Amino acid sequence: MAIEFTDANFEAEVLKSDKPVIVDFWAEWCGPCRMVGPVVEELAKEYKDTAVIGKLNVDHNPQTAINYGIRNIPAILFFKGGQVVDRQVGAVPKNVLQAKLETQMK
Repeated sequence: MAIEFTDANFEAEVLKSDKPVIVDFWAEWCGPCRMVGPVVEELAKEYKDTAVIGKLNVDHNPQTAINYGIRNIPAILFFKGGQVVDRQVGAVPKNVLQAKLETQMK
């Protein structure tokens, strides 16, 4: 299951992680976000031992969204070593996100 990231736990869960991290910036009112949500959940299950995958609700956690310049959602940021190494804005198929994650795991 995908982790719920918040402004409060973002540093510990994302920036200090020793594994690659995917953060799905989303909101309940966002239609494309609801399309990406199940894909993020699938990836979280498939990569539970090798990556940290979760979601951050931009309405409930605006500071982190502001810090990363999130203007459009869904926005999926890929972190490695506490740094953003890739991003994907908009709804995309699972294989696109999976390929980006696999690249970070090498």
